[in-house]
Parts: sequence; structure tokens; C-alpha cells
Amino acid sequence: MKTIHELRATFPRPGRLEWIGLREARRAPVRSVSEAEVHPLVGLIGDHGKVAPPRLRALSGEPGEEAAPANAAPIPGGPGRRQVTLIQAEHLPVIASLAGLETATPEQLRRNLVVSGIPLLALKEARFRVGEVVLEGTGECHPCSRMEETLGEGGYNAVRGHGGLTARVIQGRVIRVGDVVTPL
Repeated sequence: MKTIHELRATFPRPGRLEWIGLREARRAPVRSVSEAEVHPLVGLIGDHGKVAPPRLRALSGEPGEEAAPANAAPIPGGPGRRQVTLIQAEHLPVIASLAGLETATPEQLRRNLVVSGIPLLALKEARFRVGEVVLEGTGECHPCSRMEETLGEGGYNAVRGHGGLTARVIQGRVIRVGDVVTPL
């Protein structure tokens, strides 16, 4: 019999990246793209106007700041915990049904990545690969009040429990629609 740890590490198959979305600014429309550059310091380049930093100012941070150990756990709610947002493609029809709509689109839900074939919640607090990019699930992506605007009255509650995952970037590169999603 498998232990709970073994069960949590077992997936029936890899997932697939189905969609990528970027917002040029806060509250701006979400734009669907076929590929995006992902950077460990900022997340998806072009999302909320993010650009790659020209270079690091120093290896240890601000003057007088103590360096954190490389294996230190991230601070809850700290910087970088929500660099990338993901939602599961299989939840889109569920959200639409709960909201009383024919369909719910990734643009309406305002997430960066839509993946299929792998349970996102199982990647919470775990590292996983999307193509050549390595992400770490940092928590559930809870809905915001914008869901009432985009999905109509009750939209917030329609997304509850189906909002997906937040992640931080461990290793950046370019991601493309069709990339394989696998746990590490």
C-alpha cells in the first residue's frame, strides 16, 4: 500500500498548457498570446507592464540587509508568491454552469495560464515544470470582486474553489501553448 506522500506524488499523466494571457496594466483587458517569456524576478514579461530588470543591483539585496539562506521557506504573502496565476481548463465549464452562463473564458477569469490534464491543487506547495520553465505552487488563487463584473451577480461564489493556483518562478525561459506540464 502506498503512503500518503507517495499518493500525492503520483499523477496519471502529464498536463498541457492550453492558453496564455497577459494584461498590459491593472484592470486592462487580458490579451491571449501563443508564447511568453517568464522571468524569476518578475513573472511573465508584459503582464501588468512587467519588464525584465536590466541587471541585479547586488547579490545580497539592500545595504544592511541580511542574506536569507538559499533553502529558506518563502514568507507567506511575501514578494513573488503570485508571479503567475494558473487555472484548470476542466473548471471553466463548472464555473460557467455555476454562474448560469453558456461559457466562461480565460479572459474573464483573468489568470495567466490555463492548463489541462493535471489537478492544479495537487501542485500547491510543489515544484512543477511548464515546458522549460520551473514554477512553485504557492497557494490557491481565490477569486476577486472583479468576478461579479465579468461573470455577473454571484460570479465571485461561482469561482470559489475553482480559482486555480498562484505560483512563483524558480527557473525562467519561454513558455508556449502546447507545452507539457509535469510535477518535479
